[in-house]
Amino acid sequence: MISDLSFYLIEGQSPVSSNVTTNSSIESQPQDFQTWMCLICGWVYDESAGLPEEGIAAGTRWADVPMNWTCPECGARKEDFEMVMI
Repeated sequence: MISDLSFYLIEGQSPVSSNVTTNSSIESQPQDFQTWMCLICGWVYDESAGLPEEGIAAGTRWADVPMNWTCPECGARKEDFEMVMI
């Protein structure tokens, strides 16, 4: 007797239904952009807009902003920012 799994392996098909979401398809879905606010002055960095005048392209994630970057308004360091929902 051939089990269902053996059938799929013999036929070269995947036993996973096409309706099932796999980890790879979850990882490939873009996450929403976030906004980060300076706790010192309230200036907001929007990942979707970036900061082109300082060389940070639109779509640049906060994690990809250089560690030595400072707030354009007050000079606060990156660690003085907090993610906020707007």
